[in-house]
Amino acid sequence: MIIDAGKRRIPPLVLSLGLMALFGVAAALIGLPQSLGLHRPRWDLLAAQPLKVQVHIAAALLAFSLGLVLFAAPKGTLPHRTLGWIWVVFMTTVAASSLFMTGLNGTAYSWIHMLSGYVLISLPAGVIAARRHKVLVHQRTMTGMFLGGMVIAGAFTFFPGRLMWRVIMG
Repeated sequence: MIIDAGKRRIPPLVLSLGLMALFGVAAALIGLPQSLGLHRPRWDLLAAQPLKVQVHIAAALLAFSLGLVLFAAPKGTLPHRTLGWIWVVFMTTVAASSLFMTGLNGTAYSWIHMLSGYVLISLPAGVIAARRHKVLVHQRTMTGMFLGGMVIAGAFTFFPGRLMWRVIMG
């Protein structure tokens, strides 16, 4: 099912992720109701992190937000290509910065670092596919990276005890 938004058609997954992101941003900006036992995000925890972590989180949030825009906007246009290159820079920053972070396994890499390798290999493949007008390959590559690298990996950052969990949940 596709939702019609004027001349653009927005897939339900993109619409759902966009609404969740919008709710998350709104909740973070205005603070969550304390009557529900929730609180404002602990931005001080992010500010106390090393620069490599702050860069990683900022690039991830920007890549996620821009990815939603790219999914919802018309494809093949100059804005899509321009924003796509910016998204590639953000995704490269996310993947590369993660290689400087360990923590799940002490000082060793964890299984999640395999996603970084996947992204660093798939990004050029997706760009090359687009430049060669292999639209389906480009679409599948970039969608896979967004879902795997942003949505799934991002969900793991909100597990209890992890930094983003502490920022949002206290």
